[in-house]
Amino acid sequence: MTTARDIMHGGAQCIRADQTLAEAARMMREMGVGALPICGDDQKLSGIITDRDIVVRCIAEGRDPAMMTAKDLGGHLHCVRADDDMDTVLKKMEMHQIRRIPVIDNDMLVGMISEADIAMGHREGSRLTDRQIIEFMDSVYMSR
Repeated sequence: MTTARDIMHGGAQCIRADQTLAEAARMMREMGVGALPICGDDQKLSGIITDRDIVVRCIAEGRDPAMMTAKDLGGHLHCVRADDDMDTVLKKMEMHQIRRIPVIDNDMLVGMISEADIAMGHREGSRLTDRQIIEFMDSVYMSR
């Protein structure tokens, strides 16, 4: 059985809740990612922020990314456990129409799964079926 741990990209770097969105954007650019998990002082996952959040919920609303913090945009958090099977992961991503999902183990962030990780895992033979991939893509991209 393929689990979230088998597919995830480990070593996800958090942004602190009190860091600004400008800092988040710089971190995303430097790391070549489109999302950052938000962690508290206890290093526990408390949210996620995407490049789209910064554009749509900050800049487009005329707000200053140098003044807004990650916690200002941290909304409802969807995550999976490292030992969840891929059906669970895909269903959660499909249900909430999200393209990236944090992976936790004992309430601590251990990695992230993106649509690219899913595609690479499929290509590398991680036992995701063609049907799983097609259903995921249809759900996330066709229903918008």
